[in-house]
Amino acid sequence: MSIITNIADLRQRSKEILPRMLFDYVDGGSYDEQTLRRNESDFKELCLRQRVMVDTSDKQLRTSILGQSFALPVGIAPTGLAGFYYPEGETVALAAAQKWNVPYTLSTLSICSMEQLRESSDYPFWFQLYIMKDRAFTESLIERAALAGCSTLVLTVDLPISGQRHRDIKNGLSVPLKFSGRNMLDMVRHHGWWRRQMFAKSKSFGNLAGMVSSEETRLMGLAQWCASQYDPSLCWDDIAWIRKLWKGKLIAKGVLNAEDARHAIDRGCDAVVVSNHGGRQLDGARSTIASLSSVASAVHGQVPILLDGGIRSGQDIIRALALGADFCMMGRPYLYALSAAGPKGLDTLFTLLKNELEVCMALMGIRDLSDIDQSCLENPDYFVSRP
Repeated sequence: MSIITNIADLRQRSKEILPRMLFDYVDGGSYDEQTLRRNESDFKELCLRQRVMVDTSDKQLRTSILGQSFALPVGIAPTGLAGFYYPEGETVALAAAQKWNVPYTLSTLSICSMEQLRESSDYPFWFQLYIMKDRAFTESLIERAALAGCSTLVLTVDLPISGQRHRDIKNGLSVPLKFSGRNMLDMVRHHGWWRRQMFAKSKSFGNLAGMVSSEETRLMGLAQWCASQYDPSLCWDDIAWIRKLWKGKLIAKGVLNAEDARHAIDRGCDAVVVSNHGGRQLDGARSTIASLSSVASAVHGQVPILLDGGIRSGQDIIRALALGADFCMMGRPYLYALSAAGPKGLDTLFTLLKNELEVCMALMGIRDLSDIDQSCLENPDYFVSRP
């Protein structure tokens, strides 16, 4: 790789390597992409408080969540199609998670199956679950996750219906990838990606084998197929059904307000993820960082809070922790890094984040992550005063 100094460099490298339809899938959002942009830009509104002449020679970045200890306060969020960004991308990501001792969450819409992931490593991973219209198949996914040794189930609660993603529709994104017309020419132009993907073992949804044929998803396109599978009847009462099937830790992902956070806790969720699906669902919704304080106030320490959406630096992680998050997750930066250079790209990503955290903590006079609170920000009430 050329010299990489930040996540923006990884994004640019990813854009150069990937065919347009794959880069747009990871980089885009729904409708006019307002929420997508806010997720990132709103972090910049929070000013960090500099402190000087504080001994920070022994900084502590390790943190614990849900009974597990991790080396960094950030993990890999669930993202679909990772195996299209680098051959067997999900297993490559799990190996990086093990090397760096951070959590990895496998998506329902992954290319490698949970069984393939378990065969590749004994490192514990989390599994993200979509509740499909076919409840029997959803139940089978939960059973398979348990058999694969998943420690934590991450239930996505903000997808009863799919928000329209204009880029994916215009690009004709399908699974397996459709090799025709404009897409074929674009793939050929990106010959580096083409060469490394030619011999990839997995080329379709690994976890959904047997549920739908490859021909069906190819003909319908990814957006249309997904829209046909999600269950608009999804409601909080379904948590009880999940709880009967799943004995491990349960996280509700997709919470943006205090009321929904309380619903999740009341129904037995062990943690909540403040997330708007990366700006890929309700366009016009608040950013994750703008929503965090109200959720933290409602949760009041009853369960851990994770934040997903907009993290682009170690400074952003500190901002999230200062406003009440216990842990962070990142999706797009992980796919940028994976597509840029596979294992080396992921090493670069975590090295950047670790260095940014250490430098930022030193300049803010912070020795331990547990010392981070609202006093670390110059304007912690910036979003609280806004409706």
